[in-house]
This record gives sequence, C-alpha cells and structure tokens, in this order.
Amino acid sequence: MAALRIQTSAGPPELRRRNLASNPVHVGLDLVGFSSWMLPVGDHWCAGSAAVTSHGVGYVGAGRKNCHRACLKNGVVCSFDDSGVRVSMLCSSLPSEDVSFSSKMSLVNSTGFAQKKKGSKVWRRSQGGKKLVRHRAPKHGLGKDRHGHRSSVKDDDTDAVLSGISKESSIEECNSALIRLEKLSDEKALKFFEWMKVSGKLKGNTHAYHLALKAIAWKEDWKMAELLLHEMVADSDCALDARAFNGLIYVCAKRRLDAWATKWFHMMLEREVQPNLSTVGMLMGLYQKTGKLSEAEFTFEKMRNCNIKCVNAYSAMITLYTRLGLFAKSEDTINLMNNDGLVPNMENWLVRLNVYCQQGKMEEAELVLQSIVDEGFTLNVIAYNTLITGYGKSSDMQKANKVFDSFGSAGLAPDETTYRSMVEGFGRANIYEETILYYRKLKGAGFRPNASNFYTMINLLARHDDNETAAEILQDMRAAGCQCSSIVTFLVRAYGAVGRMHKVLPILQSCFDKILLDATSCSILVTSLVQNSLLEEALYILREKKWKDSAFEDNLYHILICSCKEGGNYNDAVRIYNQMPKSETHPNPRISCTMIDVFSTMERFADAETILLELKASASVLDMIAYSVIVRMYIKARRLKDACSVLAEMEKQKEIIPDKYLFLDMLRTYQKCGLLEKLADTYYWIRKSQVKCDEAMYNCIINCCGRAIPVDELSRIFDEMLQQGHLANTVTFNVLLDIYGKAGLFNRAEKVFIMARKQGLADIISYNTIIAAYAKGGNFLSMNYFVQMMQDAGFPVSLEAYNCMLDAYGKAGRLEEFASVLQKMKRAKCKFDHYTYNIMINIYGRRGWIQDVSNVLAELKDRGVEPDLYSYNTLIKAYGIARMPEDAVKLMQEMRVKGISPDRVTYANLIAALQRNENFLEAVKWSLWMKQTGVAGCGART
Repeated sequence: MAALRIQTSAGPPELRRRNLASNPVHVGLDLVGFSSWMLPVGDHWCAGSAAVTSHGVGYVGAGRKNCHRACLKNGVVCSFDDSGVRVSMLCSSLPSEDVSFSSKMSLVNSTGFAQKKKGSKVWRRSQGGKKLVRHRAPKHGLGKDRHGHRSSVKDDDTDAVLSGISKESSIEECNSALIRLEKLSDEKALKFFEWMKVSGKLKGNTHAYHLALKAIAWKEDWKMAELLLHEMVADSDCALDARAFNGLIYVCAKRRLDAWATKWFHMMLEREVQPNLSTVGMLMGLYQKTGKLSEAEFTFEKMRNCNIKCVNAYSAMITLYTRLGLFAKSEDTINLMNNDGLVPNMENWLVRLNVYCQQGKMEEAELVLQSIVDEGFTLNVIAYNTLITGYGKSSDMQKANKVFDSFGSAGLAPDETTYRSMVEGFGRANIYEETILYYRKLKGAGFRPNASNFYTMINLLARHDDNETAAEILQDMRAAGCQCSSIVTFLVRAYGAVGRMHKVLPILQSCFDKILLDATSCSILVTSLVQNSLLEEALYILREKKWKDSAFEDNLYHILICSCKEGGNYNDAVRIYNQMPKSETHPNPRISCTMIDVFSTMERFADAETILLELKASASVLDMIAYSVIVRMYIKARRLKDACSVLAEMEKQKEIIPDKYLFLDMLRTYQKCGLLEKLADTYYWIRKSQVKCDEAMYNCIINCCGRAIPVDELSRIFDEMLQQGHLANTVTFNVLLDIYGKAGLFNRAEKVFIMARKQGLADIISYNTIIAAYAKGGNFLSMNYFVQMMQDAGFPVSLEAYNCMLDAYGKAGRLEEFASVLQKMKRAKCKFDHYTYNIMINIYGRRGWIQDVSNVLAELKDRGVEPDLYSYNTLIKAYGIARMPEDAVKLMQEMRVKGISPDRVTYANLIAALQRNENFLEAVKWSLWMKQTGVAGCGART
C-alpha cells in the first residue's frame, strides 16, 4: 500500500472528549479506540510509525500484513472517526519542571491533585484553550465517498488496472488488480470479481472473497454478503476465518448498525469461526457507542472464553456500566481485568478514574491517578477534568479549586468541560460566590454554558434570592438560543422548590411579551402559579395571553381545574371555570364533568345540576366517565332514585361499558335501594365484561350481591377471591356468616368464622351473627359454645346475643333456660329494647299467660317505651290465644289512635283471634276491611 502522509500547519488536532459533567445519566469516557493497539484500514491492519514535528504528523504505512499495530507514542494517536475517515491526532507539550509530592502519595500533592513527571509529554493546545484541530484522511479507498464509491472514476484508471489482465493471468495478478479496483470503486471491483469467478480464479482464493465481502458491506447488501459467505465455502473450497466476518462487522461498527453486527457475530459463532482481537474490539466499541449492554456482556463473555486479551473491551464494559450508574459492576470489571493479568493503557486508566470520580470515591481515584503516573503515562486535560468532577461530587471544592489552579503549572489550558465542571461542583456545594465567579470565567474564556450550568445557576440564585443575577442568567439563556418554554421551566422548578414562585414574574419581565405569545410557555407558567396558590397572577396571564388555540386553551383550563381539585382548592377551581371562555352550544364535556364533580364535593348540587342540564342540552354525547361523575353526584346528594334513573339511561347505550369504579357505584346504589334483581344483573354483567376484579371489587360484590345471587354462586366467587390471593374484610365475613346461617349451611358458616378469627377480623357482629344462626336452627350446644367463645375473645355478651337466646329457648318451650337468660341479662344490667320485650310478650302470649304479658307491658311503659308495630301484632296474637278477642279489637283501635298503621300480620292475627273465639262475622268484616285498605296478602292465617 502506498504510504499515506498527512501534513498540517494549523496546529495540533483535537482530542475527542465527552463532557463528563453535562449529563449525570450518561457518564463515563467514550474512549474505546482512542489509543487502540489495533487500527483497521479496510480489511487490513496497518502498523504505523509516527514522527512528531512542529508542523504536523507523518503517518507511514508499513505494508500490507495480516496483523499490525498502531500505538499512542509521544502524544501521537492514529485512529478512525465515526464516518470512516482515518484521523491522525497530535498532542504534544513542552517539557515541564520538577514538582514535589506530599507524604500521602508521590503523585498527589498537598492540594490533592496529580502533577506530571519531569520530561513527560502532555496534551498541548494552541491559542490557549481553543479546540484542537482534526485532520482527516480519505476512507477505506482513496477518493471514495462515505458509501465506498469513488465520486468520479475515470475509465482510464480502470483501463490501466485491467490492461495487463487476461484469462491467462495468475491468481496473484488478478488479486492485485482487484485490490487496486476496490480502492477506486466498489462497483468496478465487484464486476471484476464476477469476471474472476467466470474465469475460474476464485478456487481457494480466500483473499479475493475478503475484498468482495468488504465491497458488498459498504453497499450494505447483507443478503448478498450472506450468499457470498455460503458460496465461498460451498463452491470455492475456501475456509471461513475471522477476516471474512471482520470486514462486515467493521462496516457495521462504522455506521453503528449494531443489530447487523450482532447477527454476523452470532453467525460467526454458529459456524465455529474463532473471533480474534479485531472482532472483539470492533464489536465492543460499537456497543459502547450504541449503549447495547446485553450484547456487550455477551461479547465480553465470549472474549474471555476464547482467551482473547482486549484491553479496550474491558474499557468498553466499564464505560457502559458507569453510564448506567452500575458502579458496582464497573468495579467488578476492573477487578476482573486485574485478575486476568491485562496491563491497562491510558484509555483504560481514564475510564477507571472516571468510575471512582463519578461516585465521589476520591481516595480510590487518587490511587488510580498514582498508578497512571507510575506507569509512565502523561496526565492530560481529561484526567484533570475527571478529577474536578469527582471532587465536585464529593463536595470537596477546595481540592477541585487547586486542581484547576494547577493547569498552568502542568502546561495545560482549561477547556469548556473544565469550567463547566467547576460551575457544577460549586453549585452542588451551594457555594454562592465561587459558582458565579467560575460561571463568569467560563463566559470570559469564550465558552458557552450548557443547560446543566444554567439549571445549576438558576437553582443557586433561587436559594440565595438573587433576582438581579437571575435576570442576567436569563439573558445568557436567551443568547444561547434557549427556547422560552425551557427558560420558564428552569425558573418555575427552581423557585417553586424553595417557595419563591412569586419572584418568577419580575424576573421574566424582559421576555414577558414573548411568553404571552407562546402557548407552551404560558401553560407551564400558569400551571406552576396555580399549583403554588398564586391564582391572581395566573388569571392575569390567562387574560393577557396573545395566542389563540381553542383546543389547547381548553386543555389548559382543564389541567388547571384538575390541579385545583386535586389540591383541595375548590374555590380556585370555580374561579378559573368562571373566567374560562365558554360555548353555550358546545361545552367541553371533560371540563363540565370535572366541574360537576367539584360542585358535588362542595355540596353545591344545584350548580352541579345546572352544568349537567347544559351538557345534556348541547350536542355532546355522554360517555362512561360522564355517567360515572353524574351517578356519583346523585349518590353524594342522597338522591338514589335519580342515580338509578341515570344508570338505566346509560344501560340503554350498549356501546358504553362501565369501568371498575362505575360498577362499584352501581352495586352500592342498587344495594341501598334494595334492588336485588338489578344487583344480580350487574353482577353477571361484571362477570361477562373485561373488568379485572381486584380485592375491592370482590369484597363489594359479596357485600352487595350476596343476598341477590344463589348461595352456590356466592361460594364460588368467594373461593375465587381467595385463590387470587385477595383478603376479605370484616363486612364480607359478616355477610357470608349471615347468608350461610340463614341458609342453614352451618359448616360453611363455621369455616368462614374460623377464617375471620384467624385473620383478626371477627368483631362483635360476627359473633352475634353466628350465634343467631345457631339459635334459629335450634342448635343450643353450638349457640352456647360461641357465646362462651365471644366472652373468651374479650367481648361482653351483647344484647343481640341475649335476644337470640331468649327467642330460641322460648320458641323451643325451654322456659327454665329462658328464665335463666333473663336473669343473666338483669345481672348484666342490659337495657332491654323493643325486640327483648316483643320476645317476652310473644312467649308469654303463646302460653296464654296474660298476666305476665301485662307485666311486660307495664314495665315497657314504666321505661317510657311505647309498643311498636311488632309489639301490637304479638299482643293481638296473645289475646287471641287467651280467648280475649275484645281486648284484641281494642288494641287495633289503640294503634289507630297512636298513628301506627297495621300491616298484613296485624290483620291476620286479629282475624285468627276472632275465628278462634267463633266470632266469624266479625272476622269477615275485618277481612273485607283489610282488602279495602289495600293491605297485601289478605289471608287470615296465624
């Protein structure tokens, strides 16, 4: 290959760096390939020797070989940029003088930063801190464009190459021509390759296939490349090796086609082709650039399994982990590299330094710095900038300042990253004056602050209440081309965090007119003002805005109203709504629904219903959310019939499917209204819908629908709830106990009770419910067992439990136990209720013990308690049994005087009393009277 020389007189080239402080998420040095030992040129590997002069670099290729090296020596680096151009970079400096070191380490002096050794070279810049100059050489072929094609290929050139080629030419002569054509044009090279195939020059000719694969790769004709690999083995008896795939992977790496690079690598492994150092280096460099961690880890593992020693691969893994904040894995990779016995290069030392500096582990960072100098490497601007970043993260700005001051003695000039890191460090440490000082130094050096610097400065000034300097930063942001929305965002975040949102508007005066013209900036500012309870300022901006976008404006007002609602500032929401421009014919349904909810929460139901009527009168179609809000409004207003009417209207619209929350409201509404049929329909609707039942939904279904659906279905839904891992609440357990008890399913009831007790959810209602179930079933042994369990659980025997026992013993004719329970109640000083007296009247009446009934009535009146409907029904029945029909009729008249309306049971008991005493005519009269009054169920059964 002809020698390639690049001469420059424009000064030293630029060292490519990543800003280490600009983005805390993407941290780490992007340096793989910076000082790589293996530098690809096409499908070849070229060794280079470099001579440093005051004017430039001369790079001389040492010939075409399978494996050569290029290295960083005396400040000279030769590598390739992302577009495929070979770049030679010169970084040199004048010799520096001796420096002294502290006792802590020979590298780090008392100021805490690293110094260079005598006679060492450092990165040199011309014109004090200006960017280094980069010089580009052509890509893989001389005179080719970025796609691998020569922009203007002369026929004379190709004729000259092919003039001495014929079918009698040797394979070596054909290969030589193919090499020269590949430099001129991929198309010409591939055509000549096809001629070689026809002429039988490809049998065993691996080198020709490598050149053809490279040309096809630049065309990104991957299907043809795969066919050529197959042809290479099947038709030409060539063995696949790493070079065949490296040419393809090289193009993918240059163009950041990580998916294709991964595919070629996996194909390489599937065909049992051993990857080499170049393969790993290109892949790891690509994955570092594209951030493909999983692919990088796979490649890294294969590299170690194949015993390939690639320092840059370790650097890439460390950088990837550091960028993602996986510092523990970064440190593990460093330890792994040490255990594998690899010697770090400068790039690797820098990424190691960055790992510890990004964590603020400066003791470890200083040890790495010591090792860099001990190994004879020269500290450059990147190393110093990384140190400053580390000291900033550890809030040791005194040492960071001393590192900055050492730039001059080290023969270096601070660059953009240096100043930015200083601003970030002092800002993070909340050192007010120093942050402003370095911010102004940054601008004075001709550099521009980045977004992170602006945000740091605004936060600092907000904390220190420096509005004047904040206005200056605002001007800098505008000069840097920051959009109004970004400026407003910075300000409201910073000043809102310290409770000084009222200072934002005065700071924004210089660009206030532009903000009023920008819908995005207005919305950000107004939303922040509302969230900070500065309603007057927000309303002023809404009145003065100069942009027109009705849809955007509606969304903004909706966001503001929702913000007030979520913050509990309902009056503010009403004020915003009242200022909002409204359309009488086309109101915004979302805003209307939100305001209905707001007014409902404020219990201003008339205002809420007014908005509802406006919404219904418009052309707006109510959706599921609207119906949900309206139903909730009527529930809060305790207008359950209206809520049921709205639900009936919704059910007519078949396209509306309720969500979980609307289903819950439907169940609770129908339960309160006692609509068992509606509850059953809603339950089966839930089962058919796609709504996923959670714990709240299961509990609500059981609580509301338990009495509306069959017991077996209730058991199934309860078992399903438990299988899904959901927990029942106390109300659910009590509902199940009541339903199972009334259904006579005592085994199920007892299992539910034991479950509730184990979970600590059994309350006094639970005990009352299961005691009542056993009492009604006449199981006195179990009844007494649970009464004792109730006492053991720390609950006193309740009046409800005593009443159940009284009723059970009385109806069973066990009067001794009945009397015993009455004595226990009196000893416990239980206050009898209507139910207690009614039980006593009923039991005594059944026995015909009218005197005892009279005593109970007297006691009832002495306590100031009047008999209720059930009491009168029981007394009428008792007088009938005692053959005292006249007294029964008098009770009926007494009920009328007291305004108690008789029911079916009253008439039935009276008619039975008259029939029992052979007053059949009177019984018929009362029967006819019962029919005339419209009392349902006119039978005269007792």
